[in-house]
Amino acid sequence: MNSPYGLPCVENCLTCHQRSENFFCALRKESLEVFNQMKHVTSVCLLAAAASVLLLVLASATPGLSQTFGGVLTEHNDNLRTGQNLNETVLTPLNVNSSRFGKLFSYSVDGQIYAQPLYVPNVKIPGQGTHNVVYVATQNDTVYAFDADGLSSVPLWQDSFISPAQTVAPVSCQSNGKEIMSCAVFPIYGITGTPVIDPGTNTMFLVARTLEKGKYFQRLHALDTTTGTEKLGGPVLVQASAPGTGVGSVGGVVPFSERQDIQRAGLLLLNGTIYVGWAGAEHGWIMGYDATTLAQVEVFTPTPNAARGGIWQSGSGLAADDLGNIYAAIGDGVFDVDTGGTDYGDSLLQLSGSLSVLDYFAPMDQACRLTNDLDLGSAGPMLLPTQPGSVSNELVIAGKGGDPCDQFGQTGATPIYLLDQGNLGKYNPTQDQVVETVAGAPGGYWSNPAYWQGQTASNLYIAGLIAEDGTGDYLKMYSVSNGVLSTSPVAQSANIFPIGATPSISANGTSDGIVWAIERHEGLGIQHGQKPAILYAYDATNVSTMLYNSAQVVARDQGGCASKFQVPTIANGKVYVSTQNELDVFGLLGPLSSAPNVFLLQPCDTFLPQAISTTSPPRNLPLTNSGSASLMITRIAITGTNPGEFAQTNNCKSSLPAGKSCTITVTFTPTAIGARTAYVLITDNAAGSPHNVYLLGRGQ
Repeated sequence: MNSPYGLPCVENCLTCHQRSENFFCALRKESLEVFNQMKHVTSVCLLAAAASVLLLVLASATPGLSQTFGGVLTEHNDNLRTGQNLNETVLTPLNVNSSRFGKLFSYSVDGQIYAQPLYVPNVKIPGQGTHNVVYVATQNDTVYAFDADGLSSVPLWQDSFISPAQTVAPVSCQSNGKEIMSCAVFPIYGITGTPVIDPGTNTMFLVARTLEKGKYFQRLHALDTTTGTEKLGGPVLVQASAPGTGVGSVGGVVPFSERQDIQRAGLLLLNGTIYVGWAGAEHGWIMGYDATTLAQVEVFTPTPNAARGGIWQSGSGLAADDLGNIYAAIGDGVFDVDTGGTDYGDSLLQLSGSLSVLDYFAPMDQACRLTNDLDLGSAGPMLLPTQPGSVSNELVIAGKGGDPCDQFGQTGATPIYLLDQGNLGKYNPTQDQVVETVAGAPGGYWSNPAYWQGQTASNLYIAGLIAEDGTGDYLKMYSVSNGVLSTSPVAQSANIFPIGATPSISANGTSDGIVWAIERHEGLGIQHGQKPAILYAYDATNVSTMLYNSAQVVARDQGGCASKFQVPTIANGKVYVSTQNELDVFGLLGPLSSAPNVFLLQPCDTFLPQAISTTSPPRNLPLTNSGSASLMITRIAITGTNPGEFAQTNNCKSSLPAGKSCTITVTFTPTAIGARTAYVLITDNAAGSPHNVYLLGRGQ
């Protein structure tokens, strides 16, 4: 019997393996070096079983289904949005390096992934046994449940909320080649916000958008995490209105717009209610739904008598404290609460469970922010764990900023605000009433911070921009002492992040801290981007020490093309990276073995705009076998949304020797105006099959 990676399995030593549980726990903890040192073990059966388990653990398979880790169930790991997994015992600063850590496999998907992958251990899948599961949602309105350890090459289950035969499709951001809404997510909107999972009921909640026979719909779904089936009578249509005289109002009522209002912030599960935030061209919204019935129980818009005021936060989830208060950052919009109005543009709100405003903070430069599109809500709030010092409960918020709304006197810096949860400070036109203001990145933040308390210090990690044109900044580390941030970074990465990055933390409590971040090469305005995502790892005690990046061994570790606002998920010895065309899975590498590997120089490819019914010049896509055994190719085909508008030929034979390349040639013949997409799908015998290249063309 062979494992999914062509490695030999030992079947006749299973009993011996089961009787040696403590031995294998030690092996798993101490890694391959311990195995090599344990020469006193002479049992042939034990050695064979040990080798088998090590190959599975280190190369691909489950690190054990008995772990106590509860999973990553919500955006950035917890309702504080700190980004911490403090139960990671496999990955350490000693073993995360390019010789021992790398890309293990990938899963192809049918659309761009903007939502953070979620992870649940020990899921009982009917008819398929117990699995660690990673859940992925795409802009093509599909949800996948994958075996998190690569033990199955196909999804454990998948749901699609579209039906081309019934003219049900994701929502295009264009009509006849022109924008009909913000095309910040290009070219389609399906599932954008990160879902949330209730482990007590095995339910995943998410919002999907569809276009059905010319009409727009948004629905809240409740899926069984074990089967993908709808629960609680779902899905339910998202509909809402609120009293107001703002943009789009009719008779003193502001309606929710199914077409214009975009669900981007991560969902929040709090005290039996699902809270969902929307940003839109007309208004922002927060709605609450009963987590047992899906009945809508609360509705709030921050700009009822004005416009905009979206809740998008670069995908960060709505945050909540232990008292049940909810925190949301509001985008550009009119602010008039200080003069008796009801509009909260460019503010940080504290809301009750019934979505009544309890407190707020509006920067003293809020009018300048509105005029210059420097919304505070381009990033979300992160609540700090309880701190020593005069203020024990604090939060951090840093959105856009800098010139010309400069609070620091010709420095061009964006403020990082440290606020008291018990007194957010409201609005003061001459001096912000905050715990502290620190000068941050000049170009602001389209990303969110992370936090970790180590053995000797607590730190905050954040990466912004020098300028919105794609001039990135370093990942910076600020110390947190007695509830106060250091006034300048105590360390920073050697590399820059062109659009910033939202880091995540893995650690074993206060030890073995690693900061993980994903780099996207292209600027924020580039649609859709075709360069590969790069995963970085840093020592959390000093981020100037880079442990690993996936460009160090490109032929082995290159992943899919980068999406904006991506957050790495770390769980049980693996790191999950969402891209536009696949989910990439990184972890500890096993002993060298003979196996093929697919290296695609261009994981995404974009054609120049092409006239309708004319054929583009050919585009060549190199495919290289960067492994050490022959790559057996069984199929190369065009799939996806518009497969008939792309054509491929290739010179790839059924067997591609190690170190050799072949070429896939693709042309594009659009039949309609606007964005057209498809995939080159490659079925082979390498880990992660099938592999793909995402194709994007525009008809004109």
